[in-house]
Amino acid sequence: MLAIDKTIAADPVAPVDPVALEKSISSATEALLGYRQSDGHWVFELEADSTIPSEYVLLRHYLAEPVDSELEAKIANYLRRTQGNHGGWALVQDGPFDMSASVKSYFALKMIGDSVDAPHMVRAREAIRSRGGAAGSNVFTRFLLAFYGVLSWRAVPVLPIEIMLLPMWSPFHLNKISYWARTTIVPLMVLAALKPVARNPKGVGIDELFLQDPKSVGMNKKAPHQSWGWYALFSTLDKILRVVEPLFPKKLRQRAIDAALAFTEERLNGEDGMGAIYPPMANIVMMYDALGKGPDFPPRAITRKGIDKLLVIGEHEAYCQPCVSPVWDTALTCHALAEVGGEDTLKKMEQGLDWLKPRQVLDLKGDWAAKAPDVRPGGWAFQYNNAHYPDLDDTAVVVMAMDRTRRQSGSKEYDEAIARGREWIEGLQSRDGGWAAFDVNNLEYYLNNIPFSDHGALLDPPTEDVTARCISMLAQLGETAETSKSVADGIAYLRRTQLAEGSWYGRWGLNYIYGTWSVLCALNVAGIDHLDPMMRKAVDWLVSIQNSDGGWGEDAVSYRLDYKGYEKAPSTSSQTAWALLALMAAGEVENPAVVRGVEYLKATQTEKGLWDEARYTATGFPRVFYLRYHGYSKFFPLWALARYRNLRSTNSRVVGVGM
Repeated sequence: MLAIDKTIAADPVAPVDPVALEKSISSATEALLGYRQSDGHWVFELEADSTIPSEYVLLRHYLAEPVDSELEAKIANYLRRTQGNHGGWALVQDGPFDMSASVKSYFALKMIGDSVDAPHMVRAREAIRSRGGAAGSNVFTRFLLAFYGVLSWRAVPVLPIEIMLLPMWSPFHLNKISYWARTTIVPLMVLAALKPVARNPKGVGIDELFLQDPKSVGMNKKAPHQSWGWYALFSTLDKILRVVEPLFPKKLRQRAIDAALAFTEERLNGEDGMGAIYPPMANIVMMYDALGKGPDFPPRAITRKGIDKLLVIGEHEAYCQPCVSPVWDTALTCHALAEVGGEDTLKKMEQGLDWLKPRQVLDLKGDWAAKAPDVRPGGWAFQYNNAHYPDLDDTAVVVMAMDRTRRQSGSKEYDEAIARGREWIEGLQSRDGGWAAFDVNNLEYYLNNIPFSDHGALLDPPTEDVTARCISMLAQLGETAETSKSVADGIAYLRRTQLAEGSWYGRWGLNYIYGTWSVLCALNVAGIDHLDPMMRKAVDWLVSIQNSDGGWGEDAVSYRLDYKGYEKAPSTSSQTAWALLALMAAGEVENPAVVRGVEYLKATQTEKGLWDEARYTATGFPRVFYLRYHGYSKFFPLWALARYRNLRSTNSRVVGVGM
């Protein structure tokens, strides 16, 4: 493979060799089809940072489970490999030091058995202490350390379980925070009420990571995103709660615990787990343990088994995924295959859609219905099963893929699924004109100032990328700003949120390249003129940030609160594909920048037909948690190359679909 900074020697005006292009497309298609599961779907690894595998190790020792030496050795190899040059651990490849990731990784390695005198442990300890010590850890790390008795409970915010009994009109209510926060916090509140201590058979601690007695560590400081006024108010409330919480009646506390258990047990979701994400699942296992339920207690046992299903175990390394992404992977792969075309390829695509069809949630109103009670369900979840929490992004992408097949074949097989998906998405548009990922009108921004929300991701408000995807879906189904108030309000939202240089923020992909790709696709299919100043500014911006090698890349530091514009990074195949798809959606297939981008993808394609991509290009929570979708480098570049080929072979040069 070429070095990542190698300049592609391409004549900026010469067209791409069609024979070589077809060879690239064919090779990538064959490789992508090779990942197809026996029942027709695709699922690729979903890798986060070192925190999840570290937490997995610490969970096992918290519960005093039998030591799996082989598994722990592989996780240790993963943790040692991902240690940064700064001595600690980062949230993305080659990223800056992160305190919480470093503390958890050090703790896990020490728990596994690495000597504190080993060079990598010395480097990690020095990196942590030189930056103020482990007292600088975030709220979630502090809770973990409190469970282990390293920190006192004074170091974490008060989370009274009685929150479960608050009415909807109260300033804080579970339905006023995001689904991921809701599912994580409910079992965590039970744990905070019971204050269990890890069994920790080895008696491992990490006092050496602190510059002070760990028991003297107080509450976390105001986070950079929080306002002084709101933080002062909530901090005062936290202090009051510390005094009065022990005085709450025992019967009231038991009622609240019972409510938390009822909430949890309604959403256990089998081996896929509550919320189908790691943090709630781990908290549930610890919650049942604290309540005296043994390892064989069915809800605990099933959830614990589900956690092990998140493991990726290789020959030498292992790590734990935060969740799995089969619906997202399959739907996006179907779009890439639809672009490739060909009888056999389209047949494989339809088999993927047939796998997706029965996974539409049609009979259960999830948590989203608290604010949209009259809307019928009709969405798809991200994971294999997560019926309480379907998401709008997946739903829009699935519907568009089904509609593409319907156009090609004339089949009515997907009509009902498309109609119900559309109805659900239209019903979940927020009052500001945008769409969020899982909820509607989750606009209680003041809650990001509570001490628990030092991560700044307590809410699920509308975002530019999800809004764009929903507009893309509606417009692909025939709606315009003239015929649909939803589309008109959505486009108005996008006009308001475009940044001065022409880009849009990307909440779920990294970052302004992803957001701008999403929006340009939506504006194009919604019929916005390619000469509209909004589109021209975006095109000019994308061309201006192209790397000298012909590709595009963007660093996670672009999510900084003190926004300073796009942050340059080495080119990646997925970010290059997004930029190319965006430019082509804006009518720029003949732009020399597109030719250079296509040549970059051709030149960096491996002998196996795919692309190597070690960098993280997706986002869990900006500034806090990032993702590396192993499938992104497999289907997005293929999609872009096939789109380029198709547009070059037509006279209109117009992208006629929403993505």
